[in-house]
Amino acid sequence: MGKHRRQRSRRRGLLAPSLFTALSAVAVAAVLTGTHGLDLSDATAAGKAARSTRAAAAPAPAGGQAAATPVAAPSPSASASATPTAAPADPATSTATATATPAAHDAALGTTGPAPAGDRETETVGPLFSGALAAGDHFCTASVLHSATGNLLLTAAHCLGGTDGVTFAPGYRDGTAPYGTWRVTAIHTTDGWSRDGEVDEDFAILETAPSDGRNVEDVVGGNRLGTDEPFDATVRLYGYPAASETPLLCTNTTARQSEYQRVVQCPGYPSGTSGGPWIDTATGDVIGTIGGYQQGGDTDDTSYSAFFDHTIADLYAQAETAAS
Repeated sequence: MGKHRRQRSRRRGLLAPSLFTALSAVAVAAVLTGTHGLDLSDATAAGKAARSTRAAAAPAPAGGQAAATPVAAPSPSASASATPTAAPADPATSTATATATPAAHDAALGTTGPAPAGDRETETVGPLFSGALAAGDHFCTASVLHSATGNLLLTAAHCLGGTDGVTFAPGYRDGTAPYGTWRVTAIHTTDGWSRDGEVDEDFAILETAPSDGRNVEDVVGGNRLGTDEPFDATVRLYGYPAASETPLLCTNTTARQSEYQRVVQCPGYPSGTSGGPWIDTATGDVIGTIGGYQQGGDTDDTSYSAFFDHTIADLYAQAETAAS
């Protein structure tokens, strides 16, 4: 179950036969739908990572590397079928508006539009590429994470199965990388993710190699890691749709989806935005990344993030030590 501590209920006395039978049926259903509760099944999740045309691979071991290509995390159900959502036609020229689905939280939708060019915070965000830098070849989003080593990135764990050919381009826009590109050299994930694909630990910290003798944070800066922030924080949500060459930005207040999941209503976040950072408007810290439940959300208008607490703080410390 990973490193999160969940409270366990205590049984007191014997259950009536009818109640026992009913609870037994619920227990069987829970086994069939996964360990995160009946309302948190990923069986129909589409996710927001752009789907690779190559074979999928299991999550990389914690702190290690693998030769697999970038992929989405496997669904807990062997019978699940993923259906990527379509990207907006041109987010650079219009803002997205939408109506929340009946299943979504009853929260006001934010307004999504192109992130401003030249903004310090925007420039810390970029797409991950598989192979050479080319329009349409990016598959997830990442952001620079402030560290003593200056070479760490934050993204969703389900985005990557290995580092082979993966590069990061901060501030990427309209087919150009104004600050250069950095090669990803290592992936750090939790044991809960690497062993079980634990959705509450769907975050990864990446190491990058210097580019032209400079670390990525030395060039564009980085965002501090924030943990244990309230569920009703207001965030700026960034992401690069797979079918767009312009980053998206939406500001809205988050809510609690479950014990270890945040949710935010921001329209127009399709495939490719997985891994995008959630920046707290009050502190400037990154307190989430698109991922977790439904691999970040199976609709374009609702995004999720695993809750950032001591679990990611421990992973950050391990990654920083390894990168030193």
